[in-house]
Amino acid sequence: MSAPQRAPRVGVLALQGDVREHAAMLSELGAEVVEVRRPEDLEGLDGFVLPGGESTTLSLLLQSSGLFDPLAERLAAGLPVLGTCAGMILLGREVLDGRSDQRVLGVVDLSVRRNAFGRQLESFEADLDVEGLEGGPVHAVFIRAPVVERAGEDVEVLASVEMGGVKLPVVCRSGAATAVAFHPELTGEDRLHRLLLEEVASRRKGAGA
Repeated sequence: MSAPQRAPRVGVLALQGDVREHAAMLSELGAEVVEVRRPEDLEGLDGFVLPGGESTTLSLLLQSSGLFDPLAERLAAGLPVLGTCAGMILLGREVLDGRSDQRVLGVVDLSVRRNAFGRQLESFEADLDVEGLEGGPVHAVFIRAPVVERAGEDVEVLASVEMGGVKLPVVCRSGAATAVAFHPELTGEDRLHRLLLEEVASRRKGAGA
C-alpha cells in the first residue's frame, strides 16, 4: 500500500497585509501553511501567496528581510503563486505610478497601476465572471485596488471590469502565477485558492512527489 500523500505546503508572505485570512482559508482547504518571513522559510514549499497590503512597503520589506531575490528565483522556476491586490503589483513587471526604487518580482508580464479606482472611499464590490471557475460569479471586493493597463502576449486574462468605457483586466494568469486585483480572502471566496492548490497538485504529480 502506498503511503498517503502529504498535505501541500503553501507559504504566505507574512511581512504585512492580510496574512491571517489567507492562512485560514488555505488551512480549511487542507494545506499546511507556512508564514514566510525569512529566506529559510521558503524551503520545501509547494506554493505561495502574496497577500494584499501596501505594495511599496512590501517591496521594501522583501528586500530588507533578504527574501526578495530567493523568492524571485523560486517563482521564476515555476513555484505556483497567487497574488492578491498588492500581490498583483509585486507579481507584475512594471508599476506605472510606483516609487523609482520600487522593485517587483516580474513573474507576470503586466503593467499595473496602483490605487487605480481611487482611495479608500472609492472602494467597491462587483460580481465577476472568472474564466475557468465553476459555480457562478465571484463576488469581488476592491479596496484601493490596482488594475492592469497592459498584459503581455503570454498572459491569459480571466476577468475584467469596465472603467470609463474600457475593459481592464483584474484577474490574470501566466504559467503557474495568478494575479488578482481584489481580496477573495475577505469574502470567503476560496475558488482562486483552490485553483492555486490544483496547480500545486498538478506540478507535484508531474514531479512524482
